[in-house]
Amino acid sequence: MYSNPGGKFTDQEHPVEEVYRRRKPRKPTPDEEPLRESNSSRKEKLRVSLAAAAPVKRISWNRFLSTRGRTSIAVGACLDYQPPRKKAKRKGRPPRPKSKYNFEKERAYFEKLDEEELIEESPSPIPRTWVAGIPKGNVEIPKLCSALEKWLLSKKFNFGLGSSNTLARILQSSAMRPSPIGGINFEPSSLKTPERSSRVNSRLSSGQICFDLSLLDGSVHERSTPKSLPGVGNGDCEDIDAAVKELSLVSTSEELDRFNALLEVCGQSSPSKLQDVFSKYCDPEEIEKVGEGTYGEAFKVGNCVCKIVPIDGNLRVNGVEVQKRSEELLEEVVLSRTLNYLRGNDDNVQNVCTTFIETKDLRVCQGSYDTALIKAWEAWDENCPSENDHPEAFPENQFYVVFVLEHGGKDLESFVLLNFDEARSLLIQVTAALAVAEAAYEFEHRDLHWGNILLRRSGSVTMQFTLEGKQMLIRTFGLAISIIDFTLSRINTGEAILFLDLSSDPELFNGPKSDKQSETYRKMKKVTQDHWKESFPRTNVLWLLYLVDILLLNKAFDRTSKDERDLRALKKRLDQYQSAREALFDPCFSDLFVGCDS
Repeated sequence: MYSNPGGKFTDQEHPVEEVYRRRKPRKPTPDEEPLRESNSSRKEKLRVSLAAAAPVKRISWNRFLSTRGRTSIAVGACLDYQPPRKKAKRKGRPPRPKSKYNFEKERAYFEKLDEEELIEESPSPIPRTWVAGIPKGNVEIPKLCSALEKWLLSKKFNFGLGSSNTLARILQSSAMRPSPIGGINFEPSSLKTPERSSRVNSRLSSGQICFDLSLLDGSVHERSTPKSLPGVGNGDCEDIDAAVKELSLVSTSEELDRFNALLEVCGQSSPSKLQDVFSKYCDPEEIEKVGEGTYGEAFKVGNCVCKIVPIDGNLRVNGVEVQKRSEELLEEVVLSRTLNYLRGNDDNVQNVCTTFIETKDLRVCQGSYDTALIKAWEAWDENCPSENDHPEAFPENQFYVVFVLEHGGKDLESFVLLNFDEARSLLIQVTAALAVAEAAYEFEHRDLHWGNILLRRSGSVTMQFTLEGKQMLIRTFGLAISIIDFTLSRINTGEAILFLDLSSDPELFNGPKSDKQSETYRKMKKVTQDHWKESFPRTNVLWLLYLVDILLLNKAFDRTSKDERDLRALKKRLDQYQSAREALFDPCFSDLFVGCDS
């Protein structure tokens, strides 16, 4: 507050002071009395003039400041204000009595419990029974399916329970897996290789194919050789022990049902030997290894290529990967046979394409690699060191599935493209094949990297295909394309949806960020949202984008700057398509169509 009443005093007489509190009133000096009186009269006049004028409305902020902190006073003037009562404090627990803990008494109590026979829960959840007096270390869990082992243990220790008729009937009706030493042979059942895609006798459950075997619904398999188990129907504990030993040979699990179905789809009653299969196509001395993958080896035999995939074994593939199971190969076998129908060999003329590799034969084999195969494998290893373990590591009872395929040429990784026309020919042939398979079977390859596309040069400069009944002819510039490896593929045969649930393999999506193949897997996961059973034709477009990147970044061929601009423009347009069928009619391919039927 500044004090300079009337403006009669200078700063030297009354210096300016800063005050941060209310100043106490002081008594005026005799010299100041007349001045104060004149001042007060002047203020009175000023108040009157201000009152006579129109009232000035205070701004909201000043109004707020003028009332802030006074609300409680105003309330108190009108109401009987009482401050809020404090909540009563929660009473704590009473203090524990200060007594010494008796450890000896506690130890004696538990030692007494250890001496008594404890009650154990029966392994069988239904019915819920409790059995006392089981000696420790006397129960050996057999290596069986969980439901069966629980039933056997319950049967062993609950002698009063009756036999399970349904389970006993399944046990007595199961077909036996062929053993390394001959084993028990069985006749093929009524399940046949599908004559066309709509007749595949299969249904899918949780991403795995499940064939309609009569064994699964509890009825007796008429054409399988039954092997009865001693004592399963009575309460003799020793007989049940014998039955458990017999179960090492007798199949009761779903896995062996898949194995038997795999045999029947391949038209076999028992596994063959590798040497017998290879000798049908060429002399053993002419066998040549031409490629390898994580799970198998590829050998050239005559005009065909045989792909060998080990299955159902305990030996880790390359010391890391678990061998594929029968049900996985069963899906791939049925899928390969179904794609064969696209070649136009039957009455299906609505969708025809020869780009997918032709599967000439399928065989289930057992045994170790013979001398000719090992010799071919070692010759390959000398020229280009193999990343796979030596096949001598496989035991004599190892099972395999052998795919006998047409020879499609070299993979895109090693094939040398000559010019931009061959690059476009590659793209349009792959796009046309995917579009035809989409229309016929809702097909998605889902693993179309440059190792799964084979190329060779042929005398034909055009290729014909049929899409939804419409025949088309395209230029190929003498290049023939073959698409292989349908392990991760998805297809709807009309009776079943075959697919591999990639959500169970998270490592597939953990590849390096700079790798185009790993990025494509992650893009597929985003598109499908980890629901791999459903149809997402957009995944085919993602692999077409991958191929354009490969041509731009990893393949060297004769091209101009305009050609590169065209490829980059194609890539931008592909990103807008939702299926291979849409991509087929991209402007980049328009001049490659020779003609088409209306």
